[in-house]
Amino acid sequence: MGARLVMLLPLLVLLCSLGGAFGAAGFTKSPLSQKKLAEDSVELHCEAIGSPIPEIQWWFEGAEPNKTAVQLWDGAWQDRVKVNATYKQHSTSTIYIANLTLNDSGTYECRASNDPDRNHLSKSPKVKWIRSQANVIVIERPQISVSPEVTAGSNVVISCNITDPPSAVKGHYWMKGERKLESNGTSPDFASFMIPAVDYETSGEYHCVFETVPLSKATVFVKVKPHVTAYKKSEHGNERDTGVLTCKCNSYPPVALWTWFKVVDGAPQPVINGSEDRFFIKSEQNKTELRILSLDIQKDPGEYICNGTNELGEGSAVVSLRVRSRLAALWPFLGIVAEVLVLVTIIFIYEKRRKPDEVPDDDDGGSAPLKSNATNHKDKNVRQRNAN
Repeated sequence: MGARLVMLLPLLVLLCSLGGAFGAAGFTKSPLSQKKLAEDSVELHCEAIGSPIPEIQWWFEGAEPNKTAVQLWDGAWQDRVKVNATYKQHSTSTIYIANLTLNDSGTYECRASNDPDRNHLSKSPKVKWIRSQANVIVIERPQISVSPEVTAGSNVVISCNITDPPSAVKGHYWMKGERKLESNGTSPDFASFMIPAVDYETSGEYHCVFETVPLSKATVFVKVKPHVTAYKKSEHGNERDTGVLTCKCNSYPPVALWTWFKVVDGAPQPVINGSEDRFFIKSEQNKTELRILSLDIQKDPGEYICNGTNELGEGSAVVSLRVRSRLAALWPFLGIVAEVLVLVTIIFIYEKRRKPDEVPDDDDGGSAPLKSNATNHKDKNVRQRNAN
């Protein structure tokens, strides 16, 4: 039956777009009931078709008795609720609720209608709102004890121990970012992982995940001071252009404060954001950028220091800036032009000197027979006179 419905969906969409008999709103995807832990988040999705395209609303009714349904808007519940909807060929809507509490348990309802009077204050809609519901159950988080945060060491073992899980523990593993790590724990309730060396590459947030329903997890923090590197150790720019110097930090925790310095007479001088209307600093947690407008070939070249600070200390990197004359880019082209001119001149002089000494081959071949004929004729006349 479900497969048949999926095959008929394109036909239903086409009929709705043509305004046929299937113009009333209908669901193609309904939200699914879920069980979540407190402080987690939940996401529900709903899709509907119809002609015209129906509107989708989200409503909530608490689990406590005598609770009335309330409509949920984007930004509701102290901005914990986010609603995203699109209305193109059909209607889609997603509701996201962050930092769940026990009071968020209840029935979440997706309502859809394309009746023109659906939101009229006095008229009742001819076609009632169609509804699809999902139950969300929020339960207390289990107790998970974790090892203290790590800041240094070799072969460091981090661990988690869960008590009172929401269901039987089927297994456990570790996550660092999007990467899954194997657990070294020997029992279902205990998970451990060994870090060979604590440095900027191994720093970060390690999540121990216990396979319960729903999943239970906790976080162990591995922290180091900033490891700052220059995107390019040497930057080049043309005078009156804009120079961009960039530094980044790949360690955890992120940099809380970025500062820039310029080395003047061997001593670092702070670069103030917005100074001289030419120096502008743009920083994020893991990246900082210094822009210098209208580069000056006399004042701006030199070494610049980017410095990042977090709760464990600071780190820095050096970037060298070289500023070239705007004509510098023309010198290679002018050199090529000069070489071509010299070569053409040499060829011209050589050809000029070579032409007078040359005798065409046709002239040599034609003169020899003439001389030979003249000589033979003279000899013949001489012989005839002697005979007489």
